[in-house]
Amino acid sequence: MKIPGDIKILGIFGDPIEHTLSPSIQNAAFNALSLNMVYLPFNVKNENLKEAVASIKALNMLGVNVTIPHKEAVMEFLDKVDEDAEKIGAVNTIVNRGGVLTGYNTDGEGYIESLTQETAFEVSNKNILMLGAGGAARGILYALLKRNPSKITIANRTIERAENLKAEFSKFFPEATINITGTNKIESIETFDLIINTTSSGMSGTEETKLIVEPKNFKKDAVVSEIIYKPMETPLLIEAEKNGLRLHKGLGMLIHQGALGFKLWTGKDAPVEAMRSAALVSLEAR
Repeated sequence: MKIPGDIKILGIFGDPIEHTLSPSIQNAAFNALSLNMVYLPFNVKNENLKEAVASIKALNMLGVNVTIPHKEAVMEFLDKVDEDAEKIGAVNTIVNRGGVLTGYNTDGEGYIESLTQETAFEVSNKNILMLGAGGAARGILYALLKRNPSKITIANRTIERAENLKAEFSKFFPEATINITGTNKIESIETFDLIINTTSSGMSGTEETKLIVEPKNFKKDAVVSEIIYKPMETPLLIEAEKNGLRLHKGLGMLIHQGALGFKLWTGKDAPVEAMRSAALVSLEAR
């Protein structure tokens, strides 16, 4: 393998990092467009995060992605934070422009891009149920609220956490209707146009297999959406398909948030299909 001396380096900071598909996805994109770039995984412990961020400048890297558990903590070490990322309270993409590190969050917009392309769903004036109020929900909730849904209901096991999320985002969207409920107290399930699972329920390796909601009770033209991509067919999606509902699988969000990061780094539109193919190959190999 020949590596030229002028190659541009990018990567992803996280802990753990062994599971990430991002190197396969981004390197496939670089190869598809014949770009002199390489994307590497970096296992960064919490206590080393400040030094790791400084290394982006020291090594003249174009930028990095940031994943669990650093998306919030990394913000204090950056020179600038994009307005949307500031409001979301998390950064997943850092861009190095002439030694100035700017943080962005592409999770929510990547989710919307995937949802729109795969299901043609339009958020405006729709009634939406979001399961979960954790870190994964933040970017998605922000992107949804920007598009003026008629109502969003956040269902979470811990009501206080969901209430805190509502209070935080209501400052930015004072006209939005956001309802809070427990996961075992969801009412009028048949009225939701979009049901999004942002929890880890259904993820490979978890013991939790009981569905939080039953797709047999959903609206017949509802879209059922997962952000989990391993397995690609979660129990929720399997049941939704049995009931003839429209499906939105989790891999799309991963691809499209990565595509938005790719454009921030390179200024070029990402080769989305090449990225998707690489992700599928990597998943099949695991």
